[in-house]
Amino acid sequence: MTRTVELERISFLVPGTYPPGDPARGLEDTLRLIAAGEALGFDGAWIRQRHLEHSISSATVMLAAASQRTRTIALGTAVIQMGYENPFRLAEDLATADLLSGGRLQVGLSAAPPEHARLLGNRFRDGDEGDGGDQSYSRLERLVGNLRGELIGSDETFISSAAGRMRPAIRPVAPGLTERLWLSAGSTRSVEWAARNGFNLLIGNINLAGDTSGFVATQRDHVARFRALSDATIAVGRVILPLNGADGRTRERYRAFAAERHGRTLSPQGERRVQFAADLVGSADEIVLHLLTEPVVAATRELRLELPYNFAYEDYVQILTDFARQVAPFLGWAPGRQAAGARPLPANVTPLRRGL
Repeated sequence: MTRTVELERISFLVPGTYPPGDPARGLEDTLRLIAAGEALGFDGAWIRQRHLEHSISSATVMLAAASQRTRTIALGTAVIQMGYENPFRLAEDLATADLLSGGRLQVGLSAAPPEHARLLGNRFRDGDEGDGGDQSYSRLERLVGNLRGELIGSDETFISSAAGRMRPAIRPVAPGLTERLWLSAGSTRSVEWAARNGFNLLIGNINLAGDTSGFVATQRDHVARFRALSDATIAVGRVILPLNGADGRTRERYRAFAAERHGRTLSPQGERRVQFAADLVGSADEIVLHLLTEPVVAATRELRLELPYNFAYEDYVQILTDFARQVAPFLGWAPGRQAAGARPLPANVTPLRRGL
């Protein structure tokens, strides 16, 4: 069979969930997993940001911590929902985390309306919402301007403090960070907005159904629309559970997990007509065969391995190890590339290699 997939980069997405009574252990396990992924040669580690749940609520804080335990792996947010964010404060946090990482931050964002907006009310407003309608695209635009360090006020506007007299701007500024912004897009509108505004594109295992039939057809349409407008990077995410390194009980648990979720993949769900991709569970050979013939994966150069919620740390390590050693090499991938945007390490510095 002729290979149609040639992946340049492979990353993984960490859910960051933790036991209700022990958040410290869960956060520490996330940091350990990112370091383990770097040791396996993965190009990037992305973390979910979720609110009001037993999971990571501050991606920038977590990635700043992860930057001090790793040296080469890209560190991404997947994703920060802008409807919850103040673009001024978020810009400060993102730039700080990026500088601490040596330029390894990849910022995944979403313009989707925040699902808990009605519950939270004005707790996350920054004073410019008017009637409270969704203005997440304008928030994205303001975030980009802040990350660029655009000056505030007129030419005569200055602030004074013990640090001196200066023109006001969002600080610090992280060079190159605006080139590492991604939009998570599951609709035609968001795909085209990302392309026209210079964002890279994140597509995953969820779409809003369009005029096409089926998940893959919808996502192929999104890729084609983006490519017609932009040559920026596209990264595709899939839930993949290789079985080779798992024991018998764990294999059955993985299969049961996918079977329980299979029904949602058969037709669009709910009023918004949400489409879900099927989870990919099987041997390394079965997974390789599927990915080599997957048209959306073939149309991209970066794959994001999405780890499921509420699995144990040991499960995640097994999944990453099997994928890196028994699947990824057959997709044209070689481990250990330096993160895009990262500064070269000094000759006398070696990357951390923590035990699995």
